Amino acid sequence: MKLPHYASDGESHPPNSSQHYRSSVLRAPHRPLQLIPQHLTEITGPLLGADRIGELDHDLTRQHPGEPLGERIIVSGRVLDTNNRPVPNTLVEVWQANSAGRYAHDRDRHDAPLDPNFSGVGRTVTDAQGNYRFVTIKPGAYPWRNHDNAWRPAHIHFSLFGRAFTQRLITQMYFPGDPLFPFDPIYNSIRDERARQRLISRFDLPTTQPEWALSYKFDIVLRGSDASVFEDEEDE
Repeated sequence: MKLPHYASDGESHPPNSSQHYRSSVLRAPHRPLQLIPQHLTEITGPLLGADRIGELDHDLTRQHPGEPLGERIIVSGRVLDTNNRPVPNTLVEVWQANSAGRYAHDRDRHDAPLDPNFSGVGRTVTDAQGNYRFVTIKPGAYPWRNHDNAWRPAHIHFSLFGRAFTQRLITQMYFPGDPLFPFDPIYNSIRDERARQRLISRFDLPTTQPEWALSYKFDIVLRGSDASVFEDEEDE
């Protein structure tokens, strides 16, 4: 059986070590990466299907008794392959800070309020046309100690699984017009300007729900010249 091999576009993806993204220098491997062949154990099961998704997993605003604080938004898009074909039945997970810029996580010590009605995590499975959809709250920017007066632009983390947990890709979705883009070393560690632009969602009026929520589109392309930029699981 011929084993799959997935090439990486070195021009689009950020380097493992970036001097301006300080913690990556300590974390990055110092030896050349080695390709690990994918055998049956890696490319089969457990299948991550719709039976693993809860009724409200896709709606981060209805997972608690009360309404979360902040601006309600809809985030939707398609997962596509190299030839612009839909990728169905793919598990898509998201996690994010709340509207005040704080994660519901023990290690987040940012002096901003937690929201008891917002956990900031969700998941769904793409349909036959590769579509996914989340309802959530627009995250806030937050400080981090990478350098003096460092702030991360508002963003949502995305995780995509293939047929098994060993087939996982992670990326971030940003919002258009964020003034923090020029000052963020994570965003700017991507050398290709076109690749950086593919991480920015676009406002989408047709899918906005009147008097309820604005909508943003964010398509994810797995490989090829228009591929999304993916990151190492330990990047943040």
